Amino acid sequence: MNTRIRGLLVIMMIASAGCSSKSAVTSSETDAGSSSMQNSISGTGSADGRGYGFDEYQTGPIGDVFYDYDSSMLSTEAQQRLTQNAAWLQNNTGKSVLIEGHCDDRGTSEYNIALGERRAVSAKEYLTRLGISSSRLETVTYGEERPFDKGQNEDAWAKNRRAHFVVK
Repeated sequence: MNTRIRGLLVIMMIASAGCSSKSAVTSSETDAGSSSMQNSISGTGSADGRGYGFDEYQTGPIGDVFYDYDSSMLSTEAQQRLTQNAAWLQNNTGKSVLIEGHCDDRGTSEYNIALGERRAVSAKEYLTRLGISSSRLETVTYGEERPFDKGQNEDAWAKNRRAHFVVK
């Protein structure tokens, strides 16, 4: 009987050790985060007030470029955004940029890694055609691994099909 109770206690302790506790977040922190996110979505959240980007990681003046499904072709809107990004880079010659290629979660991981790479490279090539030195532009692909929106609908997928810019 004692062996059974000890065994049950050990199992319960192991099971409870695997559970994570929630971190304490005050409502003011949550409100600040959602306010920051809302400002970014509405175009007022970037550091210089120009309002590029919409996600919590993008606080600088370089805007994301979005792609159609299963494509790495730059739309007219994407080219306009890259032209704006190039102008900022030309005025900030001491800065370099990491261009992250992202995809939605449809397709295999291998395919999405390759598509993310093509997206990052297409943005880099366009910026170099606009006069930005390729030595200032680094690319990486994350495929579907770092979605902005985890939803399973076209709106969410459209947000995830992007080249994201990180100023270094």
